Amino acid sequence: MTNKTGFKKEYAINVITGQGGAGHYATYYAIKAVVEQQKLPWQFQVTDMDDIITKLSQRKKVKNAYDLLGFSAHDLYNSMVQSGWTWLWLLMMRLNKLLVKLNYKMGVSLFEQHWREQQPDLIISVMPLFNKAIWESIQRAKPGTPVVTILTDFADCPPAFWSEPETGNYLVCGTEKALEQARLLGVKADRIVKTSGLVIHPNFYQPVFWDRGSQRQKLGLNPDCPTGLVMFGGNGSKVMLDIAKRLECFQDQLQLIFLCGRDQELASALRQSQGRQKRFVTTFTEDIPYYMSLADFFIGKPGNVSISEAMAMKLPIITEGNALTMIQEKYCCESIKEKDVGIVISNFRDIKQAVTKLIQPENYARYRANLNNLNNQALFEVVDFLQTILEQRSQVTATRSKPVGTGYKSHSLLTQTENIY
Repeated sequence: MTNKTGFKKEYAINVITGQGGAGHYATYYAIKAVVEQQKLPWQFQVTDMDDIITKLSQRKKVKNAYDLLGFSAHDLYNSMVQSGWTWLWLLMMRLNKLLVKLNYKMGVSLFEQHWREQQPDLIISVMPLFNKAIWESIQRAKPGTPVVTILTDFADCPPAFWSEPETGNYLVCGTEKALEQARLLGVKADRIVKTSGLVIHPNFYQPVFWDRGSQRQKLGLNPDCPTGLVMFGGNGSKVMLDIAKRLECFQDQLQLIFLCGRDQELASALRQSQGRQKRFVTTFTEDIPYYMSLADFFIGKPGNVSISEAMAMKLPIITEGNALTMIQEKYCCESIKEKDVGIVISNFRDIKQAVTKLIQPENYARYRANLNNLNNQALFEVVDFLQTILEQRSQVTATRSKPVGTGYKSHSLLTQTENIY
């Protein structure tokens, strides 16, 4: 959209994100990358909730039970995932919801001040828990500013997690399950946006121009051997050592690529324990699409974004789902079963049997065929939707600024915005 001078209007976009897990920032970076590719006039501002909470805790401005433990909530979350202590998450989620409730009034007040300084044209939240406070505070500071909550999970964990029916937030749902939950929770139909999957980085859509065989050889791998990619998020997991040991029995019939995230110690242990079976090991990398393009299947935890990435790269999946699986990842396992794109085992101790089953030609062909039927375009659908919201909002603002006597009937900005949407 252009203004009267002919120049493109620049939009201030504030993104609410956090450091617990990699999915929140991954979603932000994906949107930012497409916006830059399309040369849209968006200026991003980032509000990192974990940084804000840490600073407020240090100044004794909020009640934070994690202070008693000596580390932050996001550090505990990442350590929990890395160590496999997922049974802690249900307790953490309940505590997090309680802390948000106890600090709600203070949070709204602080957010209101934040928005008065930032003056965003649009708020994108890729974080759960804070969306009610975000809505209330922005309506105080800058009424009518749209808020779009983008789920980075396959499903919601109600109450008061992603969906906040009493607000005017848009809710972007990447699965039928999330859509159904939103409707049952009472989110208005015109505030629900259904996409064809979760948002993933545009690099996962790029065509592969290199020869897989020669690229495997550069990594010290056999060009023609079945290859699995093992990944457990940005911080890795000790269970990768057990997976490596249990798959050694395949020897030269299987090779593995291990992406260990930020865990240098894990990467060293995997390199030192290598036997006859070929493996490539690396630490944190942004080249995940490249390594996925060299693999034939994926092994990892049921992380919503990483599973979506594997699906986009047409990699059959082996993951673990049991009573200890984090609640927001349980539906990810169900989705794999429903779509028949891989195998969900109750424990990674059964990884040998799962790999044996997956690489059988008839099974592998079925998984690949089902994956080829999927077409996740959520990233581009979301950016198109956000641009539409911004343009509509600009029209409302332009109309609102007309001088008296033009025939314009005055209403509140919030009412106009809801009507035009």
